[in-house]
Amino acid sequence: MTATDAHARTTDAALRARAAAVIPGGMYGHQSAAGLPAAFPQFMARGAGARVWDVDGREYVDLMCSYGPVILGHHHPKVEAAAEAQRQEADCQNAPSPRMVELAEALTATVAHADWAMFAKNGTDATTLALMIARAATGRRKILAARGSYHGSAPWCTPRPGGVTPEDRANMGYFTYNDLASAQQAAGAAAGDLAGVIVTPFRHDIGQDQELADPEFARGLRALCDRTGAALILDDVRCGFRLHLGSSWEPLGVAPDLSAWSKAIANGYALAAVLGGEAFRHAATKVFTTGSFWFSAVSMAAGLATLAALDEEGAVATMTARGLALRDGLAEQAARYELAIRQTGPPQMPWLRFVGDRDYTLANTFAGEAARRGAFLHPRHNWFVSAATTQADLDMVLDATGHAFAAVRRQVDGL
Repeated sequence: MTATDAHARTTDAALRARAAAVIPGGMYGHQSAAGLPAAFPQFMARGAGARVWDVDGREYVDLMCSYGPVILGHHHPKVEAAAEAQRQEADCQNAPSPRMVELAEALTATVAHADWAMFAKNGTDATTLALMIARAATGRRKILAARGSYHGSAPWCTPRPGGVTPEDRANMGYFTYNDLASAQQAAGAAAGDLAGVIVTPFRHDIGQDQELADPEFARGLRALCDRTGAALILDDVRCGFRLHLGSSWEPLGVAPDLSAWSKAIANGYALAAVLGGEAFRHAATKVFTTGSFWFSAVSMAAGLATLAALDEEGAVATMTARGLALRDGLAEQAARYELAIRQTGPPQMPWLRFVGDRDYTLANTFAGEAARRGAFLHPRHNWFVSAATTQADLDMVLDATGHAFAAVRRQVDGL
């Protein structure tokens, strides 16, 4: 931190010092602020709608949405009311509540390819369970994934090698996203042992231009799996309900065999799901998977309320409109300051990078200045627009990013 930032963040600084003594590295995983500009807080206090406040009382428009889970806005009244009503009854019990059956019914009614649902807590739980079901169904071992694609933090997929052995990935094969020929080549290398292909709805690798799925690529993967008897697994953990109220590939007319969900499924409450087609129902019964908190009722009640609110409030259309307005505003500002940028990804999940930026130097300046001015966005990870975002929120963001572009211009000019 700079001296100015440290002075303004006395509570955050004290918590960082305390955390360093009792948490390895002071913080870990995707929410560690260690690699972010100094203006970013490490600890947050509360949220409401599209705004969040850090522990030192600074207010931000939230363009990260807890890295995706908060889709309707923080503290959405209907979701919180449903969760609280269930909490007054029970949460973690000796057996599931009726909410589990109700949520499975709601999801299978919402997602066209789904005939059944199983629940867990995190995206990694869901993607790993989907792989297990694919292997149980096919009696095969090999799974294909796109190089650089994030599917969670288990040994088979974590992006960092610490604690991972070659044996953990011995049954993984890789292809290039949107390159059907490379997927076909990888399938050929599996030599009749291909259990499944796992793929994200679009390419959202960290630090890279986002890349929408080519419909021919999606249809080609479906045909490849049909031809080889493998399961097509859609990892909808990050995108689920942001691009479409059903599966993210429903608009492409491509139905996976299995899909993994988490993040926005319960507007911030811990919940994940695997959805599947009838052909994989029996295999799902052969896999032993469980967790003490996987059947907790409060998150499932929140999930039911989230599904209802997404539909009633036209959330996808709202997020799309707000995202497009944000994109247009950023483009105008970049042009004003004569800065070359690329904006990629769907408007609900945008990302911006500076052309020619090395080691995120300009991105860090941009994100840091935006944070100082009250816009919470990330220099390397895609952003998220919530359905709670208002015109006033957008105005605040664009005021902040206007100053941020000016700071980048000064840096480029060496001022």
